[in-house]
Amino acid sequence: MSERVPPADARSDAAGSSDDDPTPHEALEAARDRLETIDAQIDDHDADTVEAVATAYRTATDLLEDYVDRATGTGKENFQAYIELEGKFDGLVTGLDEDLPEYESFEDALEAIDKRRLSEADFERAHDALEPAAKYAAMLDEREAAREALAEARKAASKRLRTIDDEIDARKRLLELADADLDAPVERLREPIEDYNEAIREAVQAYRLETSAREVFALLERSRWYPFVTYERPPDDLAAYVRENQAGEYTIPELLEYADYSRSKLSHYVDSADELKRSVATQQTYLEGIDAEALTIDWPPEPAGALRARTREYQPFVARIAGEDVVAALREVRLLATDPDYDRLQTAAQAVDRLTPAERERLADGRVDDELEALRAERERLEDALAVDDPV
Repeated sequence: MSERVPPADARSDAAGSSDDDPTPHEALEAARDRLETIDAQIDDHDADTVEAVATAYRTATDLLEDYVDRATGTGKENFQAYIELEGKFDGLVTGLDEDLPEYESFEDALEAIDKRRLSEADFERAHDALEPAAKYAAMLDEREAAREALAEARKAASKRLRTIDDEIDARKRLLELADADLDAPVERLREPIEDYNEAIREAVQAYRLETSAREVFALLERSRWYPFVTYERPPDDLAAYVRENQAGEYTIPELLEYADYSRSKLSHYVDSADELKRSVATQQTYLEGIDAEALTIDWPPEPAGALRARTREYQPFVARIAGEDVVAALREVRLLATDPDYDRLQTAAQAVDRLTPAERERLADGRVDDELEALRAERERLEDALAVDDPV
């Protein structure tokens, strides 16, 4: 199973976006400019003053919204609500510094509701009177929105940096493959690997048909000590059932077959039909997935050192599962890594397998080099932009 080099002919500075969208760098600069603009505007009005007016405005509008339904009308409860509103609003205005900007707005709003009977129109006039003070609250709202936008822009820029690193690695891999000898006799590697893969697949298929589930599971458990042998270990409940129950002496195909039997028919084969169905039927996907793939060799093959380590770890498992002929086939694969031409052949195999016609064309006309240079420049711009300030 080969790892494809991702296509790289999109605009590098805005991966996944259209030409009209701002790049992550542009979005970050715009977000920072937005925050600097509103910060300067607040400073021009004095930050403490803006906070004081905005707080008073929000308190006043909250009072109006809270009492608009309760304080309108002629009932006793309406009158009581009106008294509460007037007292709270009067206390708000009285507590304000008369030198506070837009102080008159709050006085005018109080005057609008200073009557024994209120209508919705009175509340609307109070809201209108407060309008000059609304810009102070709007400035703080804008500052909070600008801070959030900057935080999101920084997050997007950081994410783009990670993507850039992947794209740079992809271009480097392409350039490494550009010098490969595409006419090299890669069949010297392919044939022994294909012969071994075919042999181990046949051996594992036979092993499943002949070996008890208990013995198979014991082998799978051993794989935890071998990083290159990537078998998924049995689920705990299933492993316990196979280990402790007589049904574990059946092969995996037999257990899968029995799981489909009716309970009456199954009672002829196991002590508890319900226990088998509960343990095996719920794990059919896992059991069906126990195959030879964890012991096969990928094409194109990996570097020589990794291939030697992989085949060394495979050997005890292959010896347990298969005959000497398959072990010998694995040994032939291991010997490939000692071939003086292995690196050249392995690189050629990667190039033949991975390079699409479009990638070969981009390599030939120099576009990959240009893309790599552009990506490195973009990364530098983003790193510089992110270093300007700490996350908000």
